[in-house]
Amino acid sequence: MDSSQEPHAEPDTGPSASGPSTTERDTGPSASELPTAEQDGGQRHGVVTDAPEDGYFGASVAENYDDPASDVFAPAAVEPAADLLAGLAAGGPALEFGIGTGRIALPLARRGVPVHGIDLSRAMVEKLRAKPGGDAIDVTIGDFASTEVPGRGGFAVAYLVFNTIMNLTTQAEQVACFRNAAAHLAPGGTFVIEVGVPELRLLPPGQTAVPFRVTANRWAFDHYDVATQAMSSNYVEVVDGRGSYRSIPFRYVWPAELDLMAQLAGMRLRDRWEGWGREPFTNESGQHVSVWEKVAPTASAEQSDGANRANRSE
Repeated sequence: MDSSQEPHAEPDTGPSASGPSTTERDTGPSASELPTAEQDGGQRHGVVTDAPEDGYFGASVAENYDDPASDVFAPAAVEPAADLLAGLAAGGPALEFGIGTGRIALPLARRGVPVHGIDLSRAMVEKLRAKPGGDAIDVTIGDFASTEVPGRGGFAVAYLVFNTIMNLTTQAEQVACFRNAAAHLAPGGTFVIEVGVPELRLLPPGQTAVPFRVTANRWAFDHYDVATQAMSSNYVEVVDGRGSYRSIPFRYVWPAELDLMAQLAGMRLRDRWEGWGREPFTNESGQHVSVWEKVAPTASAEQSDGANRANRSE
C-alpha cells in the first residue's frame, strides 16, 4: 500500500430516527488516538496538518486517501464486497466499523441498505460527506471498539474491512470490538471482517521486516514482533530531495484467534472465504473474509439467566 492507503487498513473509525447525523461520543483513548507528528489541526504555511483527535488518519491522510488508481478502489474490489454485504443484510440495517471515506458504505447504501458508520477521524468523515449520497449516511464519531450507536441490538450486519481490525493494537481491544459488534446485532445477525493472514512465512530466521513497496523514491515495509503480535507499517518517501518517514502501529491476528474472540462475544463462524467473491480459503490464502453469526439465545439459556438474576437479588 502507498502512503494514502494504509496497510496492509482503513481508519479506526442502525440508522437514527432523526435522519443523517454526525454525533460525538467520549470513548476514551484507543490505539487510533495516539498523536500524529503535526498537531495544530489546520493548515500552516500551506501544509496540511493533522488534528490529534483524528489519530493516524488526519487531514494529511484524508486529503489523498481516495486513490482511483489503487486496486482497492476499483469496481472489481468494491462491487463484490457491497454485493455480499447487501445479501447478508437482506434489507436490514448495516453498521460499518471504520467507515472512513465511504469506499464500501456508499455502494452498499446505493443497494438500498440503510448504513450507519463509526469512525474516529473527522477528517475522513468530511471526505465521505462531500461525496454524492454521503450526507445521507449517519456517522458517529468514536472508537469502534466501544462506541454505541442508535439502533443497538437491531442491525442485520456489522462489518469491518481492509484490515481495520488490526488498528486495535491490543488483544483486549480486539475482543471488545467483537463484543461491541455482537451487542449491536440482532439475533441471527452477522459480523464480517476482511483481514490479511500474517505474513510470517516470509520472515527468514533473524529477520523482522517484510517490504511491500519499493520504488525509486518510496519504500514501505511491515515490521513484526512475533513475541507480542505487534506490527507496524512504515513509509519512507523522498520528494525534491527531502525525506519523510511515518510509522503506524497495528496488531496482527490469526483466523483461529478471531474465531475465539467471536465465541467470547456469543457468535460462531458461519463462513470463511479468501475474498469477497467467495473463493475457497486455503493454506495459501493471503487474506480472508470471515462471517460470524450472533447466536440467538435458547429458551433454556434465557431461563438460566433469569434464575441467576433472581439468585443475585435474594
